[in-house]
Amino acid sequence: MNAKTPTRALHDLGQSLWLDNITRDLLDNGTLARYIAELSVTGLTSNPTIFAGAIGGSKAYDSGIAAKTKAGLTNEALFVELALEDLRRAADLFRPEFDRTAGVDGWVSMEVSPLLASDTAGTIAEALQIHKQAERPNLFVKIPGTPEGLPAIEEAIFAGVPVNVTLLFSCAQYEAAADAWLRGIERRIDAGLDPRVDSVASLFISRWDAAVVGKVPATLNNRLGIAIGQQAYLAYRGLLASAAWKRVMAAGARPQRLLWASTGTKDPAAPDTLYIEALAAADTVNTMPEKTLLAFADHGKVSAAIGAGRDGEPAATLAAIKAAGVDLDALALKLQQDGAAAFVKSWHELLGTIDVRMKAVG
Repeated sequence: MNAKTPTRALHDLGQSLWLDNITRDLLDNGTLARYIAELSVTGLTSNPTIFAGAIGGSKAYDSGIAAKTKAGLTNEALFVELALEDLRRAADLFRPEFDRTAGVDGWVSMEVSPLLASDTAGTIAEALQIHKQAERPNLFVKIPGTPEGLPAIEEAIFAGVPVNVTLLFSCAQYEAAADAWLRGIERRIDAGLDPRVDSVASLFISRWDAAVVGKVPATLNNRLGIAIGQQAYLAYRGLLASAAWKRVMAAGARPQRLLWASTGTKDPAAPDTLYIEALAAADTVNTMPEKTLLAFADHGKVSAAIGAGRDGEPAATLAAIKAAGVDLDALALKLQQDGAAAFVKSWHELLGTIDVRMKAVG
């Protein structure tokens, strides 16, 4: 592997590069294996929107749909097993990295049904079921960091289920998710259980900038998402140094890592590697859309990491955004609610697509 490639440089800085995509074609044609070998990709994430596009845009799933229909599976049960077939294969490709890093890296992620976003008990039950059904140690169950999702995150961690907390948009939402993870770990320690239950907390970046287009001066365009990320990273560093986190780590726990999500540039006038370059940081994860990964591999640059003498930047940018009239707390809540609603829409589209394919191959 060429040690001078941008992706390798970012990996060597200490950030994990994950692919925010999965399709059966990526697995079948060897593309994912090539990304692992050549682009330093060490994990991947999925969500309902990704699977809706994958299944709706390819006939690669038709034989699997036919077999599962014949076996009596329908609707959500059929989808979960179809998705887990892909994710098990991906998990196996990442297993060497998972073993090499003793479980720090090499993960894939599967989301609970977004229809359960307001159902704490249902989310807990489905998280346990997906974890059991996946039969892979390196599969995260994605649970939204909504107010209703926080108790489910704590319970899933306490039950030993690795969790990718998704749909986090603000520093406050991130800190609440980190607290839920910590409570679950502390309860395991009190119960005499193994405290090492891995987790990542996924902070969404680019949707902030898309939400304030035309509402802030041009000089502040494409700066809000980065500032939110920088603010959360400072909080993350503070948690790593906190007495509570040090206590559980001394007992054998491993810290929940901060993950950057939604890192594809939405503004065509902005650099396509904007968020990757701005959010370079050790001990974090960046899950990238395929287009963004390839762009960064082609012409990305790795310079100073977050926190390298720039701790004052986010506060100044956020103050300027607020001065322009943006209510950041209200916008964070709206972005989280809109994100949950978008996944529900994709879920319904996904089940509709599967129904169409079931009839076509039946």
